[in-house]
Amino acid sequence: MEAILYDKLEDFKVRCNVCHHHCLIEPDKRGICGVRENLNGTLIALNYGKAIAVSIDPIEKKPIYEFMPRTMTYSFATEGCNLHCPWCQNHHISQIKHDKDISGHEISPLQHASMALKYNCPSISYTYSEPTIFLEYALETMKIAKQKGLKNIWVSNGYMSEEALDLIIPLVDAFNIDYKGSTSIYQHYCGGTASDVIENLSHIKSMGIHLEITTLLIPGVNDSPDEVDKLAEELIGALGKNFIWHITRFHPAYKMKDKPITSKGTMYSALKIARDKGIRSVYLGNI
Repeated sequence: MEAILYDKLEDFKVRCNVCHHHCLIEPDKRGICGVRENLNGTLIALNYGKAIAVSIDPIEKKPIYEFMPRTMTYSFATEGCNLHCPWCQNHHISQIKHDKDISGHEISPLQHASMALKYNCPSISYTYSEPTIFLEYALETMKIAKQKGLKNIWVSNGYMSEEALDLIIPLVDAFNIDYKGSTSIYQHYCGGTASDVIENLSHIKSMGIHLEITTLLIPGVNDSPDEVDKLAEELIGALGKNFIWHITRFHPAYKMKDKPITSKGTMYSALKIARDKGIRSVYLGNI
């Protein structure tokens, strides 16, 4: 399927505008996400309609704690991601080789909505990998979900472009955004910038959409008291103190299997820092 939000340039190059990378893509090459390919000057969403993961989860698993609590949410994803975090729990579907065919089951947007209704799920979550990189697929599903009375939940790294966010906002009912740490952490580990995520968080908050934030505390990366204090101040600067923050315990995964599990002491220290700053709702995860 032809992608949305891109510019056609000279010499059959294209500029993808779905996320803040704004990839300049040469003919027959893909963007950073690995699922958007330039075919003779036309950007193609290779993952459209190809669901690599489908499940029914408690909404709290997203994690979403203060929107439709104690309900189940129909959840799906495609392959690909626009960041490359070395601790990714879902790296087998998010971190794909750029020369491989895109895997997944052919499931239409209408089928997703129909299955959510069949299994008595009042919402659909776009999750597991990064929904921004399956924007076309997600938007069509969200439109049908709205028509059928279902809620839409966007579980994301928050690195979508302003243009993409403007398309998402009219259709979404709740966000969980993963905020990873300072700019140096994004640049060193993930391939993005913290300021772009913070700007999106502020915009979502200003639109009055339900928003919950998640931060994974990783030993030696972002778990020091100074780093947690900095994280809290950055979020307060963007959102005020009236927001929901999930501080989540790290377990070894992907390229960080040599890292230890975050200690309970570190987790409770972070909880105290956040609460002492007056943040409205703070939850510990994976503990």
